[in-house]
Amino acid sequence: MGHLLPAGSVFAFLAEHRLRLFPAEMFADLFPSGRGRPSIPPEVVASVIVLQTLHNLSDREAAEAVTFDLRWKAACGYAIDAAGFHPTALTYWRRRLAASERPQRIFEVVREVIEQTGAIAGKQRRALDSTILDDAVARQDTVTQLVAAIRRVGRDVAGAKDLIASDCTRLEALTGQDYTATGKPRIAWDDAAAREELVTALVNDALALLAALDVEQITEDGGQPAEAVALLALVAGQDVEPAEDSDGTDGRWRIAPKTAPDRMISTVDPETRHAHKTRERRQDGFKAHLVVEPDTGLTTAVKATKASGSQNSDANVGAALLSEDTTIAEGQSVEVLADSAYGTGEMLHELDRAGHEPIIKPWPLRSAVPDGFTLDDFLRDTDAGTVTCPAGVTGPVSVKNTVSFESACGECPLRQRCTTSKRGRKLVLHEHDLLQREHRKRANGEGFQATYRRHRPMVERSIAWLTRGARRVPYRGLETNDNWLHHRVAGLNLRRLLAMGLTVQDGTWALD
Repeated sequence: MGHLLPAGSVFAFLAEHRLRLFPAEMFADLFPSGRGRPSIPPEVVASVIVLQTLHNLSDREAAEAVTFDLRWKAACGYAIDAAGFHPTALTYWRRRLAASERPQRIFEVVREVIEQTGAIAGKQRRALDSTILDDAVARQDTVTQLVAAIRRVGRDVAGAKDLIASDCTRLEALTGQDYTATGKPRIAWDDAAAREELVTALVNDALALLAALDVEQITEDGGQPAEAVALLALVAGQDVEPAEDSDGTDGRWRIAPKTAPDRMISTVDPETRHAHKTRERRQDGFKAHLVVEPDTGLTTAVKATKASGSQNSDANVGAALLSEDTTIAEGQSVEVLADSAYGTGEMLHELDRAGHEPIIKPWPLRSAVPDGFTLDDFLRDTDAGTVTCPAGVTGPVSVKNTVSFESACGECPLRQRCTTSKRGRKLVLHEHDLLQREHRKRANGEGFQATYRRHRPMVERSIAWLTRGARRVPYRGLETNDNWLHHRVAGLNLRRLLAMGLTVQDGTWALD
């Protein structure tokens, strides 16, 4: 039925070239013993994984498509009356890939095709962006997390179930139900005092269970028991604090009125996080980071991270992804296009060290008073090691990168436009202040603005391709969803290459 497939479709391409794209030796390391190999050819599994992520299907839906959809049968080389395989075969292969030394090999192979075709040869730009992917679990409140964490310890730690029955009795004494009961504890939820009593009972039960367990030995042994104990310890401390009139020693607790940094929001998936796209819009999930060649829309590097935390910021991850982008030759300089989230001093420093040119929207400068002076109104002399304020007063830059004008601010006629501090103006300069100043100056140029407006928007289209019908990740856990993200981007890159005319000429990949 292959002749019925639309020319230039991923189905038609895999029907003709799946063995060339995914040769059997590419997966030989997954089964080193030579025994117990699955009967499904590896090129078929790789093709199904690409199609599955491209069309955002579950394992069961993908297995059914191989059995009942003629397009999938043609792509995989199955006869019309041939049955597919059990959905768990896909789970098995993904686990093998995840445990291997090259878990992203399918993405890497498609990226090698990009390089062989010359689709981005000579391209001197890369665009960076990120987007939030919704998680696959429901957000849990503090009470639900505490109950779930205690139950998990009871399931995963040997002997813990008996300890819960004997030592964790405060919840039952308060509500009449123990940790075997389902549903939320029965209390007067509109009564603040009752909620605090419940939190106190749950936290003290959790602490009693941790005290009764040999935590040190469990942690040393590792595995699921260690994960369950660590999760319980985290949940028991991240959202609670001593009661308002407690000194922390009387065992009375309440839910803290602030959110803990890097707060875990679900015991079902401990790695999903809160993320704020804007002040008003909050999402829960993971963050997908992309490096895109803006002329073609091809993604050359990708990574999924937690949605919060300074180590997962756009700038930190973006700089690392650029260094991992194999389509950028060693010593090659590229223009890096990105929004202001990437305009940190550290990012500018990394780009400067690598020889790249930042076409990044600068961070907006804020003045200490409305319509007052900004940092760029203070002129810095690098040779003299000084900074001159708008009033013409010059001060030295200290070893800690600070400059004080406090002694000159008393009678200064410009003080009302400069500072509201009673002591006067003091500057704390960033470690990479000189780079940031130079970048802000360059960003005001017409050439910078024209390049940014012309080439930056393509990454938004790549983000739209990525999230269309797939805004919610299908799995739990960061590693699993990172692998899924690489597979999906591999499929999107392949589809994009086909739109550009991907073919085989003289035994090599090429573009018509």
